[in-house]
Amino acid sequence: MIAEREKLMCFMLQARIGSTRLPGKMILPFFKEKNILQLIIEKLKKCFPNIPIVLATSIESSNDALETLGTDLGCLVYRGSENDVLSRFIEAGNKFNFSHIIRVCADNPFLDVKEMQHLIKFAKGNSQYDYVAFKVNNEPSIITHFGFWAELVTLEALQRIDSMTKETLYHEHLTNFIYKNVELFEIKYLPVSPVLEGRNDVRMTLDTFADFELLSEIYGQLYLKYGNQFCIDEIIIFLDSNPDYKREMTVQINNNSK
Repeated sequence: MIAEREKLMCFMLQARIGSTRLPGKMILPFFKEKNILQLIIEKLKKCFPNIPIVLATSIESSNDALETLGTDLGCLVYRGSENDVLSRFIEAGNKFNFSHIIRVCADNPFLDVKEMQHLIKFAKGNSQYDYVAFKVNNEPSIITHFGFWAELVTLEALQRIDSMTKETLYHEHLTNFIYKNVELFEIKYLPVSPVLEGRNDVRMTLDTFADFELLSEIYGQLYLKYGNQFCIDEIIIFLDSNPDYKREMTVQINNNSK
């Protein structure tokens, strides 16, 4: 039974070239000539070798490079609507026969492996939930600018969203409908590291060129100190020891509220 659940579970990376604030950020060299998509995919393949990875991008020709990259890295690739992310995920889940989708945003190069392990372990043992994610400071982690977490949603829940609303917001932002209509779904929020309690001064998600420059430098510094074995606690210790980085990060938080 466990093996069957694993077979039906996948990582699904949401990525496209046409970012409004930083076009092409997916393929810009981020660390040691690797882009953030490469770094995330390599991390997932190394840490979770038995869980397939789907790269869900759009049919726009600008994303041809992402399809090539995903294929070269051993991912399944699906190309769907540019803006209707909900339909893109539903179609990809149906095509590859995955019932449980771990959504990973490809602009989060600091994705925490330990938290991902917690998410997967819980989901495998509690298949009754439509949606499993993290909550930090009483907010769903996906709407914060921390950038450490993924979220798990069932294909059936996504199909229900599609049947209940055609509102653009809920088709562009995959899971907003779920946490704004909690009475309609079985939802479980997992706790996060206590070092984040009450904090709003950490931004590890990548939206702008300023984010890109800052986070690329931080990634390199963390790699020198910890290799590729750094998670939330190590990142917070590093940031608290480097106030210049935090000051610059605060500027980006103020300029780019979620």
